[in-house]
Amino acid sequence: MTFIASFEPQPLWQHFDAILTVPRPSKEEGKMRDYVLAAAERRGLAHRQDAVGNLLVRVPASPGREGRPAVVLQSHLDMVTEKNSDVVHDFAKDPIVPRQVGDYLYATGTTLGADNGIGVATMLALMEADGLEHGPLELLFTIDEETGLTGAQQLDPALLTGRRLLNLDSEEEGTVTVGCAGGVDTLLTLPLASEPAPAGAVAVELQLAGLLGGHSGMEIHLQRGNAIKLLARALFAVAHAPAPLPFALAAFAGGNKRNAIPREASATLAVAPGRREELLGAVQAEVAALQAEYRPADPGLRLDVKEAPLPERVWTAATAKTVLALLDGLPHGVLAMSYDIPGLVETSTNVAVVTERNGALEIQNSSRSSVASALAATRLRLHAFADLSGASAASSDGYPGWQPDLSSALLATVKRVHQRVLGTEPTVQAVHAGLECGLIGEKVPGMEMVSIGPQIESPHSPDERVKIPSVAEFWRFLTALLEEL
Repeated sequence: MTFIASFEPQPLWQHFDAILTVPRPSKEEGKMRDYVLAAAERRGLAHRQDAVGNLLVRVPASPGREGRPAVVLQSHLDMVTEKNSDVVHDFAKDPIVPRQVGDYLYATGTTLGADNGIGVATMLALMEADGLEHGPLELLFTIDEETGLTGAQQLDPALLTGRRLLNLDSEEEGTVTVGCAGGVDTLLTLPLASEPAPAGAVAVELQLAGLLGGHSGMEIHLQRGNAIKLLARALFAVAHAPAPLPFALAAFAGGNKRNAIPREASATLAVAPGRREELLGAVQAEVAALQAEYRPADPGLRLDVKEAPLPERVWTAATAKTVLALLDGLPHGVLAMSYDIPGLVETSTNVAVVTERNGALEIQNSSRSSVASALAATRLRLHAFADLSGASAASSDGYPGWQPDLSSALLATVKRVHQRVLGTEPTVQAVHAGLECGLIGEKVPGMEMVSIGPQIESPHSPDERVKIPSVAEFWRFLTALLEEL
């Protein structure tokens, strides 16, 4: 155990401490599910899995409360596996290394996995908590939330009998979430034509780094830099200067996760030896302008220059021109704000990952909206860019949004208990992110739902942190709410 096992409430933090040692990348949640199953079996609790690996554990009611309607609590088992480029870490086997800074718990150079590990640890603590008053509990642990909500998409609704659901995947203390955006992923595939590298050329690798990144839904409004977009913008500007400097493009890559704003991107260039310093000076001038432009939101933006071996082949001039034009032109960021809820992002899109595969450049885009027609229009806009550039486009089926129900009896109870226990009325909000509630509500008609949680900041990035005192407040509120329900 580490130092965090002594935090309060100890049962919750002891489980989270153990979870930090259990590998749980998306689509590889088997060991985490086994940990939950072992905890359930130690207590003799009934459990059941569906065909895709979602797990339900039933906790009997406290004595005298057996006849109460069941309450469903839900968290996802997987975590986003992001790390800084200079950190050596294998998420398939290495434990997350925690560190405390004041009231906050971080990892060391990687994501912490408080999203949604704190929710999972909370439900594990509820399995083992003696002396709490509650009706029957159905603890639903879903898989693969972070890469497309596929666990919730394929949930067997027969697992559940309860019709009141507490999702434990919100990240702001003092708030209750009652709605979320829907989303769709679009993959653009651009064929790459190549030719032998210019004789006598030298190669250089440019890496745009130091950006904050973050969640492509919850933090898209912060206008942080997208490393893919910014590096493409700088190179496109140099290539289209009044006196353009000739260079060949041999590689371009950036981003790691579809739901994270890219923090790093790299490109390999070939240039005549006598023009190398002139070319680097032009690129650095463009990056300096970006640093001034983005300093308020992303003060750490930097350009790293590395020597690189000259590749045998580079992209043709026409291909390089198309690549940079497409990456520079693709939409990214907030596209529209909500007319109905002040301050809520309605529609956004994220140029998420660029990789080369099988002679083509693959560009992953993740789009979100709380308005179905706007989401469809954003998807078509990306297809239009594909048509113009000669790329192909394929979009996922996507996932639905969750429409708020402000008249919900469950919401009224949540607000009343929050006021009584914590002394404040919670903020009721919808979020610009995908929550599993939209899919679960579609699978189980009539399900009343809210999403709650402690304070978790900068999820999906190595700056992810959880506010330690907020977890104790969350536990106090949740256990009182379960008693009330």
